[in-house]
Amino acid sequence: MQFQPLHNITVQADKKIYFASDFHLGTPNHDKSRVREDTIIRWLDQIQEDAQLIFLLGDLFDFWFEYKYVIPKGFIRFLGKLAALKDQGIDIIIFTGNHDMWMFDYLKDELNIEIIRHPVSITINGQPLHIGHGDGLGEGDKKFKLLKRIFASPLSQKLFAAIHPRWGMGLAQLWSRQSRLSNLKKDESFKGKDHEWIYQYCLEVEKHHHHDYYIFGHRHLPLEIPLHENSQYFNLGEWLSARTYGIHDGKQFQLSSFEN
Repeated sequence: MQFQPLHNITVQADKKIYFASDFHLGTPNHDKSRVREDTIIRWLDQIQEDAQLIFLLGDLFDFWFEYKYVIPKGFIRFLGKLAALKDQGIDIIIFTGNHDMWMFDYLKDELNIEIIRHPVSITINGQPLHIGHGDGLGEGDKKFKLLKRIFASPLSQKLFAAIHPRWGMGLAQLWSRQSRLSNLKKDESFKGKDHEWIYQYCLEVEKHHHHDYYIFGHRHLPLEIPLHENSQYFNLGEWLSARTYGIHDGKQFQLSSFEN
């Protein structure tokens, strides 16, 4: 198992690299999602002063599908803020998650934002990092992996695209809402390293290719777990309640929390 660095990043003086994931805009309803959207924009307003690059590691939306001429209604303030950051010269890279895997070319074409669909390795000031959303990694959750393969198939995408948006978006949002309610019933507390599938995945990757930091989302639980003395696994948590994110200042990576 080998990974070639996709990006070799040199952090400019007085600049930082930011990481966040799991905004889940759209859930559980419009009003609460709008409050969260405003919070995310305040965070983006705050970090734009020293942000060189922002990695958004998936599940930004609780559901997203791009028809040829239609995208989901809403999120206009968030999308507008991303456009403003790009116009300001701040680079943005988005990873798709399990809730927004049907993100295609809209943000790429409109905002020149790079979209990545799988974990990748990068270097920041020579430090190797392995980053991604985190869904479907490791040995567990075989039911989810099967569903992901089905949803990620071109045939599934074409079949869904054939449904009129009036019905397709409603069905998708219902499914996404049920998935979210199901996840809320689960105990998302830390149950030990043996049950952390992303951590186990990181251990396997580390056997073949060293990274100083492994950074993922999906887990909805801020985590910092050493793999060994020179390597750490971080999970960014979520923005439904915790508002946690990551910062690399060119020397080291750390988790932080947005309080405003």
